[in-house]
Amino acid sequence: MQEMTAEQAAEWGKSLSFEKVWATLQEVGRRQAEAAEQAAEQAAEQRKQFAEQMKKIGRKQAETAEHLDRLERTVERVSANVGGLNRSVGELVETLIAACLWEKFPQYDLSRAYQRIPVYNGKNVLTDIDILLVNTTMCMAVEVKRELDRMQDIDAHLKRMQLIRQYPPELVNNKQLLGAMAGGVVDPDVKSYAYACGFFVLELTGESVHLIPPPEGFDPKQW
Repeated sequence: MQEMTAEQAAEWGKSLSFEKVWATLQEVGRRQAEAAEQAAEQAAEQRKQFAEQMKKIGRKQAETAEHLDRLERTVERVSANVGGLNRSVGELVETLIAACLWEKFPQYDLSRAYQRIPVYNGKNVLTDIDILLVNTTMCMAVEVKRELDRMQDIDAHLKRMQLIRQYPPELVNNKQLLGAMAGGVVDPDVKSYAYACGFFVLELTGESVHLIPPPEGFDPKQW
């Protein structure tokens, strides 16, 4: 904007009339009102768009939450089914092994077999015996695993044997007690550890069960 001198400003002021000033003020006011109206319309549109976006986000969040709920329920059902399948497979292995287990120990004449014998202290069940082979003077507690591949399984059966001896079920009372481990699959290192602990070791082969030959000099432990 070109700078005006005092004289020029005075001459320009003389040319102004009240009507011109009033008209100018009205024009400025009109333009300000239009600008304010446009700003208000833009703000309202932005609020509307924002509200729609929030609604969309809300719907998406609700849909996501619902999807996660469905997924969680599905996982729970699958987990339950898998757990049931694992139990079924374990029970099948146990049944197959129990069917002809007594034949594997002719030297002891363990002619009777029982499954799932509880061991309790008079109040609470402490453990159970998967398969119990008995005769009139001797019995053998057999722990069955779908996969006998952990040393901890042997350690757990050692503790179980102590509990059986401490709280003998009626079928065990006043009898010599032997122990054995059996599995659908037997890890060689676990087998060696089991024999070192005084257990017999059996493995499922096809539809029968096989007594894995003990190492030379093996002496089964009596509890």
